[in-house]
Amino acid sequence: MKIIKLDNEGLYLPVMEHFLSIQGEGFYTGTASFFIRIGGCDVGCHWCDVKESWNPEIHPLISVKEVTEKIPQNIPTVVLTGGEPSLYNLETITNLLKKKGKKIHLETSGTGNLTGNFDWVCLSPKKNELPKKEFYEIADELKVIIQNKTDFKFAEEQANRLPRKVRLYLQPEWSQREKMIPLIIDYIQQNPRWKISLQTHKYLGIP
Repeated sequence: MKIIKLDNEGLYLPVMEHFLSIQGEGFYTGTASFFIRIGGCDVGCHWCDVKESWNPEIHPLISVKEVTEKIPQNIPTVVLTGGEPSLYNLETITNLLKKKGKKIHLETSGTGNLTGNFDWVCLSPKKNELPKKEFYEIADELKVIIQNKTDFKFAEEQANRLPRKVRLYLQPEWSQREKMIPLIIDYIQQNPRWKISLQTHKYLGIP
């Protein structure tokens, strides 16, 4: 995947969409959050539910100042997601969000570079391109997508790479959820350090 060249300061980003919703996954499930989805991904999972985010060239370059001004004042949490946001310099946007008093969450596969200032990092590693070392070191939660039985072994391998204790989640791939949820339940009962994460926003019919 071709990633477009941007200014070094990250003053503009290829923003696919931004919206107010409820966090549907992981530790902060149920929390009102403002999402900023950045286009561009170098992983390209075949089961990805936002494939339209992969190509950054089809999404407009938007001033990060303009985007941050759209966040409601009463919403404390902002989630930077993708695509793969770590492909870009996130210093400017996170500095602007900090000045607004926002809590900043990053959802990442950890394949790019670590830039920016975050309050929470959800690391979701993928088999076809593993995270860089620094993302294991700063992760607050590890979320592994479970599409088939071999993914449980991958999840354990990824958890063992973490240098400190973090929250561990197994999340069924949406199209395989009916098949995988019983297996995840059984696995967690046998391995209680893990918890289940469900895409509750999809059940609720919200973005």
